[in-house]
Amino acid sequence: MISMNKATPSMAALRTAVARFGPASGRSFEGSESFDGTDPQSCRTLLNWLNKWGCRIRTPRDGEEDVFATGMAQWWGKYGGSLPDPHTELADLTDAEIDNAGECFGDLVVVTAGNPARPRTLGPTAASKTLYAFRPRALMPWDDAIASKLHGARDAAAFAAHQRLGRAWATDIRQSTGLSGKQLAATLGDPERSLAKIFDDYCYLRFTRMEQL
Repeated sequence: MISMNKATPSMAALRTAVARFGPASGRSFEGSESFDGTDPQSCRTLLNWLNKWGCRIRTPRDGEEDVFATGMAQWWGKYGGSLPDPHTELADLTDAEIDNAGECFGDLVVVTAGNPARPRTLGPTAASKTLYAFRPRALMPWDDAIASKLHGARDAAAFAAHQRLGRAWATDIRQSTGLSGKQLAATLGDPERSLAKIFDDYCYLRFTRMEQL
């Protein structure tokens, strides 16, 4: 039996989530397709975007070592070429792509950031938002509450499980409505928002805010 928590959300619940968050602009990372993890300026742009989304990661000061740029360059060199195609949607991810996303996430979590004298790790929430920034059509972000309530963990296996759950939801809704992802987004009220983000908005209201939708 499917847990009620993991049952496919209704169209009405998703429509409510889209309406509550308004237009998708301001949530997307405009540098996703041109991002170069070996370029410190690209990393600074990403860090600024993460902080606009509430991550509160200290940016480097003049003359300080940019530990985030250094860590991202190492991560990008290993994983940048293995992310899903930018046009791949959540419903179309393969098992291999999801497994790889989990591995990418696991190494991204421990990338250092912040004050070089007292560096912190990126952590599971910011890591998930970073992967969403790179592949907003394909990968769902999360926060601690969503991860814990849906999967009981915030590790790489749980992140992969979260993508499988999103894929199942997207597949179910596409099959039941006969609509593509783009058509579904338009029907739900925002044609520019990916299903990955619509599901994240739903999860935030349902599992972080604990609202009944």
